[in-house]
Amino acid sequence: MTLVAWPRRVGALTQLAVEDPAHPVLSRDAHHHLRAVLRARDGEEVVVTDGRGAWSFCEVTASGLTRVSEVVVDPAAPATTLYLAPLKGDRAERSVAQATELGVGTIVPLLSEHVVVRWRGEARDKVLARWRRIAREACGQCRRTYFPVVADPVGVGRVPGDVAVADPAGDPDWSGCTSVAVGPEGGWAPDEWGPQHRRLSLGPTVLRADTAAVVAAALVSFAAGDWGFSLRGSRMGKDEGTT
Repeated sequence: MTLVAWPRRVGALTQLAVEDPAHPVLSRDAHHHLRAVLRARDGEEVVVTDGRGAWSFCEVTASGLTRVSEVVVDPAAPATTLYLAPLKGDRAERSVAQATELGVGTIVPLLSEHVVVRWRGEARDKVLARWRRIAREACGQCRRTYFPVVADPVGVGRVPGDVAVADPAGDPDWSGCTSVAVGPEGGWAPDEWGPQHRRLSLGPTVLRADTAAVVAAALVSFAAGDWGFSLRGSRMGKDEGTT
């Protein structure tokens, strides 16, 4: 993410999605959120983005929005992927929102052996739609201008071999990791993953599944260089952790 006018972006009332930041037009839902939920007043400033990196500042007016800056395009972040096993209740939804805030580029629902959430037919479609809406809404909170991809679900057998796996006995060194899989409440089944998948630790404590997903999202974004830091010459930790 570019730091162009970053304090001003943080200070804006909110960030909203539009088709074209050069000619911002709000959807009915976005207009309702701005006026009825946020109670925006004329003259207040917001950020608008197309979700593909382009954004601009706009002023709230009686007729809608008026652009008050040039359109800026943020550089694309490094590609990162979180394979997330669905969790019970709204815990997976919170993980989706927080992974979005942390910069993960793609979130893939992972149907591992111990997943207990129903992912078939109409239920699957509803959950996917909700995850996608939550991810877009989270972008407004964190001023992210590239919407994450929430992909269709896959089984463990379809996960590429270069994807790392969160594992209690894994390596603490996340250097070079850009994709990671996090399991459900019951953990991984024995021999669920082949030897080609790198095992990585999430730290020295036992984590709930939803906490593990957020930690993994932070570590993979950090390791990929999305935060402007480097892991070179450093160690993520010395102790074995668990998910």
